[in-house]
Amino acid sequence: MSYGTVLSGKRVFFLSLALALGGFGIGSGEFVIMGLISRVASDLLVSPADVGYAISSYALGVVLGAPVISALSARLPRRALLITLMLVFALANVASAFAADFQTFVVLRFLAGLPHGAYFGVAALVAASAVPYHKRARAVARVMSGLTVAILAGAPLATWAGNQFGWEIAFVGVGVIALFTALLIWLWVPAQAADPQASPARELSALLNQQLLFTLGVASIGFGGMFAVFSYVMPTLTEQAGMAEQWGPLVLMVFGIGTIIGNLVGARLADGNLLRAIPLILGWCVLVQGGFFFAADHVIAGIVFVALVGTCMAMGPALQTRLMDVAGDGQTMAASMNHAAFNMANALGAWLAGITVKSGAVWSTTGLVGAALAVGGLLVFLAGRRLEKHQGKVASLHTPLPQGNTNITTLDAR
Repeated sequence: MSYGTVLSGKRVFFLSLALALGGFGIGSGEFVIMGLISRVASDLLVSPADVGYAISSYALGVVLGAPVISALSARLPRRALLITLMLVFALANVASAFAADFQTFVVLRFLAGLPHGAYFGVAALVAASAVPYHKRARAVARVMSGLTVAILAGAPLATWAGNQFGWEIAFVGVGVIALFTALLIWLWVPAQAADPQASPARELSALLNQQLLFTLGVASIGFGGMFAVFSYVMPTLTEQAGMAEQWGPLVLMVFGIGTIIGNLVGARLADGNLLRAIPLILGWCVLVQGGFFFAADHVIAGIVFVALVGTCMAMGPALQTRLMDVAGDGQTMAASMNHAAFNMANALGAWLAGITVKSGAVWSTTGLVGAALAVGGLLVFLAGRRLEKHQGKVASLHTPLPQGNTNITTLDAR
């Protein structure tokens, strides 16, 4: 990875604040609709279940937008790209508030999702390039902190505003945050010259990188466990544990606190020893998601485990940093695809958990689904590392010895 000039602590703070604000706006925009489903359905004359198409449309925009934007914008300076992505996101969200019908709304949610993955990916690269190498994961975590704070406060606040003043105000508010972010990026993020060697072909070549694909596989599968639990956490606690519905906001807040803690701790672990941190975090996910199955029969224990499941967000900065290490020249593509993989994990986790519950299993079985997905992510990681070590040994055996050295014992020792 190519690193820029390391900035002073003050400049890093303001750069991180600007980039995190963009993450806060994106996170708020992504999750707020889940709390406004009934109002959107009523105003746009569809059933609440139909609004799920708008949520899926946004996720599809994230998955498709990440590789397409990364390839097409390969030669754009990163600051200019970040500003452009925020402007597109702002426009799509404000336009969503004025959609004339549901079909238009679904299309606009797709457009709003397009900048999501590319923004987080490029923002992570910019943040990492501004700090010393051994602090990369913490820089990435600061960018992702905007997303975790959105889960904790942004989406609930926007949901409250949407229920009080109309769902449209929530999307307009998200658009305003995006516009303000674009301004702060222009003011606080240093301009970087475009890479003259960059090209769409070079970015797309990242998708042929085996270790990159293994890492995206870990994200797509291993991260799915957190979403398997979170997607159905409210019916699990209300219907199985007997929790009163008015505790719902507290549950979401507790989950948000868990994601913030996980994001920070995961970054520390990744900066300490990345290749040990990833399996350690996945093992933790197996324990806490599996533990939720047993804890969800009781309200207090269930809520405690909701916070612990939230700490699985620790995988975010660790996997983002791993992608920087293995991506080679396709840095933007790799970083952007990480968030596309997270959205695939969201869809996979919720789908598998839903099928399990519909088959007649108790609600808390979502925890076992989550644990199984975390095990799957761990197996993918271990398979990738085994292949990486094997390829390293093969490469060392074929590395020419220094000229004049014909000691075959040295070659065998390798």
